[in-house]
Amino acid sequence: MSTIQVAVFLTITALIAFATYMHCRGKRGSGSGDEKDYFLANGGLAWYFVAGSITLTNLSTDQLVSMNGNQMLLVAWWEFAAVFGLFILAFVFLPVYYKNNCTTTTELLQKKYGDKHIRALISLLFLAGNLFIFLPAILYGGSKFFLSMLGYDGAGAEFILFDVSPQTFEAMGLNVKIANLLVFSIALAVIGAAYAIFGGLRAVAVSDTYSGVLILSLALVVVFLALKAIDFDLSGIPAERLTLIGDNNSDIPWHTLLTGMIFIQTFYWSTNQTITQRAMASPTVKEAQKGVMAAAGIRLLIVPLIVVVPGIVSYKMFGDVPQDGAYGQIVAEVLPLWLSGAFAAALFAAVLTTFNSILNASAALYVCDMHEAYVGKTKSVGRLGAIVSIVMSLLALALVPFFASQESLINTVQQLYGLLSMPILSAFVVGLAFRNVKAAASMVGVVTGVAFYAFWSMYWEPAHYIHGMAVTLILSVVTSLIVNRLIFGKSAEFVIGKGDAPEPAPNPAS
Repeated sequence: MSTIQVAVFLTITALIAFATYMHCRGKRGSGSGDEKDYFLANGGLAWYFVAGSITLTNLSTDQLVSMNGNQMLLVAWWEFAAVFGLFILAFVFLPVYYKNNCTTTTELLQKKYGDKHIRALISLLFLAGNLFIFLPAILYGGSKFFLSMLGYDGAGAEFILFDVSPQTFEAMGLNVKIANLLVFSIALAVIGAAYAIFGGLRAVAVSDTYSGVLILSLALVVVFLALKAIDFDLSGIPAERLTLIGDNNSDIPWHTLLTGMIFIQTFYWSTNQTITQRAMASPTVKEAQKGVMAAAGIRLLIVPLIVVVPGIVSYKMFGDVPQDGAYGQIVAEVLPLWLSGAFAAALFAAVLTTFNSILNASAALYVCDMHEAYVGKTKSVGRLGAIVSIVMSLLALALVPFFASQESLINTVQQLYGLLSMPILSAFVVGLAFRNVKAAASMVGVVTGVAFYAFWSMYWEPAHYIHGMAVTLILSVVTSLIVNRLIFGKSAEFVIGKGDAPEPAPNPAS
């Protein structure tokens, strides 16, 4: 990296941090004992901060690097389908969260079922997904981009911190590529955790928005310069890389859009604490809905371009680039020297904001749903949240080498998260759509879904894993209702379309 790149990178990174500090200074949030303030910014997020934070929490290296790494148009369906999920969040789930005054999405389950144990179970599954899937995937994706852009990711790469030959490391039994990945991952984890620990959700959301303007703008510049580099001529690229209609052997067969894809988007955007936490932090539900709709517009009009076009162009310029390296190569090729430093700062910010958003959401889940329910009220939410963030960061770093061994980051993340996403969604579906269902019955359905999807995706594999998600959701819901009737002797009552069903009476035993 040249002196110019480093100077631009450090200047922009410092400016984002300074702007965030200036906006948040004097406001509560980092050391408060009030979880509403620390985790929901005391209901003070305007719609544009909601839109910015939702957009950049999702838009990170697992999109820019891994989706471009597929080098095909087909993966844009993840973004097009996300618009549907955001509409469901805005008009189905948000009114319910605000009416029930929820701090976490899982708090809604406790209020619907009248039982704290189902809230804790779902929180535990969310935490497992954040720890074992999302946090290490983000660290890996961010590190992969920087190494690829700087030329430390190819054959014969040297250790980034020292002038040591690869042969020397091999002689010591060390993998140079993994060592380089860990160097960057540690830096990202330390700085990202600092935002989450010292600023609470307010600092996270504000930094998200400032960074979002920068990353979206520069990512569009990359799209334009990449197309210009090939004279806007896509000829010579195989037709299967330019189609939106996936066949049975593709990553996204067309028929999966009608089954599991719908449920994946509903789960991710409407029940996932990391995303919905931003929308739950506005002063009113209407302000939150404005932010979500703005995020949907960005997702429809801008994000598909920036996550697929550079990858397709890189196929024409470099051929099939292995292991998600295409985006770093195309950025290094088309951006001028000074602008590449700015883009590195923007992507660095994108990784940080996604990482710290997940840490803040994870701290909220543990503090509100588990610690306060089973240990007791904490005197300092900020201190306990900091401990959770540090522990999860350290464990996530240990998992980075696993993701480095995967062929496609985006497909690995989606497939693994199916173990948790559909069983979790089933608890929300049963709780919102039915009355008179025991929490224990729904918990049995959740556990059954986890076991079934693991069998489907890892051993049986009768059809695409996205179809498996749809089957898992249906099985989990049906299992919950059957167990509720046969084991607990209760008949579930379907309440959709019957007005606002009364809340169940709290269970003293819970």
